[in-house]
Amino acid sequence: MISFLKMFRHPLMLYMLVIINFFGTIYGYYWYKDQLAATPTHFLLFVPDSPTASLFFLFALLAFIIRRNLPLVEAFAAVTLIKYGLWAVAMNIGAGLTGSELGWQNYMLIASHLGMALQAVFYLPYYRIKGWHLLIVALWTLHNDIIDYVYNMHPYVSWSLQPYIDHIGYFTFWLSVFSLFIVYLYGVRDDRLKLSLR
Repeated sequence: MISFLKMFRHPLMLYMLVIINFFGTIYGYYWYKDQLAATPTHFLLFVPDSPTASLFFLFALLAFIIRRNLPLVEAFAAVTLIKYGLWAVAMNIGAGLTGSELGWQNYMLIASHLGMALQAVFYLPYYRIKGWHLLIVALWTLHNDIIDYVYNMHPYVSWSLQPYIDHIGYFTFWLSVFSLFIVYLYGVRDDRLKLSLR
């Protein structure tokens, strides 16, 4: 397992993930274009969840390339990649189960967002997150849930999921808690597995 995780510090892997996350982030913001156009200005920061998560991770990767750590950026990236990666997988599968027809784009979103969550987990031993970094991210993440499901700024979901939007909000809150717990368990605790970038 350690040998597998050490593969992720190799420069070739880092550069490859930078390229993937760069184009994925651009596509993600493009995917949100219609929702962003209809969003009040004061909520704009809270709408494009997945591309903002991958943007944080992109900055963390660029720091890794020069053998640096940006702990607060890593905390934002880790929590939001896990949360929104799993959220998108669940929403696309849920859409199919509730009657929506899934096309190639849905399967692409499932695969890419599962990849988002996995890459965050694979780099947990390389993060240097402190408790206070995670606390800041917890406040941001839970605040974002309120913006999404109290002020109705959540990402667009399939028509077949609309009747379940309150349940989705509840699920999203606990997904935030789960993501924070995973990052604490494997990315913050003193007795966790730690690997060096060198």
